[in-house]
Amino acid sequence: MAEAIGLLETTGLTPALVGLDAMEKHAGVRIVQAEMNDFSGVCVKIAGPLDQVRTALEQGQAAAEALGGSPVSCVLANPDARSEKALYSKPAFSPLIQQHIVYIPLGDHALAASTDFALGFIETQGFTAAFAAIDAACKAANVEVVGKEKLGGGYVTIVLKGDVAAVKAAIDAGVPEVEGLGKLVASYVIARPSQAVLRLLPEN
Repeated sequence: MAEAIGLLETTGLTPALVGLDAMEKHAGVRIVQAEMNDFSGVCVKIAGPLDQVRTALEQGQAAAEALGGSPVSCVLANPDARSEKALYSKPAFSPLIQQHIVYIPLGDHALAASTDFALGFIETQGFTAAFAAIDAACKAANVEVVGKEKLGGGYVTIVLKGDVAAVKAAIDAGVPEVEGLGKLVASYVIARPSQAVLRLLPEN
């Protein structure tokens, strides 16, 4: 039987990755790729048995909504092979934001050897707010900055790594710094992140 394809599109990288984490942890699905759009949004594409894809999307949509995203989802049952040229995008780089806009999980992330840690996300609209938040976060706890991702529209996401207590303390310290400098889009801590999330993380 052909695999079903699930699409979860939401504003914000943090809601998208938290949604992906929930999808992989609650259902037998695999990540295919993630693609940025021009409206500060991310479309996550998953595959698996039809019932598992439906379960995954229910979990992913709920997780993204809880973080203030505006998710939409769709199940493509037994997708037509002719649609693949549009459905599956090739790697693409945006010269405007100077980073990739299509993420294809080709292999394991350097962090994937162990998941006995937490990931923290602070997503803002505005660079000054993001930089002030990350400085406060790093001063507050022993965390590592995994990377910085830009989505366009002024959206920027900082990703932190450390033990759960340290990441929570860092996020708690960083978030208040956003006020007055920009807009907080989302903040979240994922304990023991799924392999799907790790395979989409920046390695910079």
